[in-house]
Amino acid sequence: MKTGLNEEKTLLENYAANYITSDDSSQQRLMRHLEMRVFKPYVNRGRALELGCEIGYMSELIAPLVDQLDIVDASELFLQRTRARNIPNARFFCSLFEEYVAEQPYEAVFASHVLEHLLDVQQVLKQVKAQMSPTGHLLVAVPNARAMSRQLARHMGLINDLYELTPNDLRGGHRRVYDRVTLNRELETAGFEVVALGGIFFKPLADFQMDKMIDSGILGEPQLEGLYRMGNEYPDMCADVYAIARPKA
Repeated sequence: MKTGLNEEKTLLENYAANYITSDDSSQQRLMRHLEMRVFKPYVNRGRALELGCEIGYMSELIAPLVDQLDIVDASELFLQRTRARNIPNARFFCSLFEEYVAEQPYEAVFASHVLEHLLDVQQVLKQVKAQMSPTGHLLVAVPNARAMSRQLARHMGLINDLYELTPNDLRGGHRRVYDRVTLNRELETAGFEVVALGGIFFKPLADFQMDKMIDSGILGEPQLEGLYRMGNEYPDMCADVYAIARPKA
């Protein structure tokens, strides 16, 4: 397993070196803010853990809500980009999630677009559970296999199956794709109780198309808010699915 983890570190550092920054994507910035809009009611002051930081955009949104934010990422490049944001209550740990050991339990653990990348999801979730306070929450968001944009791609003949890994998935280092049912099952299998489950943002088109419409003003604040609210009615067609979970006793 150790050899596999060493290979994983190399793979992740290569992924970071080729990562297209989410700062360049209006759609991705929007999604980060909407994730926090969903997560915020479940976040209490105290110690929090963020699994994976990319370039720190999400880290900046989390930090004001907690007393201390520990950020774990296996890529030193991603950590450097996030340190440059000078988040005052953040600490940084260059480690695979599988090898990270917390000093004290966490009240909140954020896993935004993480589970789809992991080598062994159950191993990481069980380790996270063991390092959480009994009253803590795990806050998860993952891309949705059944997003409207993905269903459109299937009907256009661009993909054959909603659950297959597309070239874009593979470039992004994805190993699997979730829907609400499989995300719920993954968390419950690891010993979590899911207290909230849903979709974030009804997304009809691909990210690059959404970027163009947002940047050009075709989609303004009223339309984007409407698409967010539509996500509450049609969670299975949203860009992301999310879950709020707590450790089972």
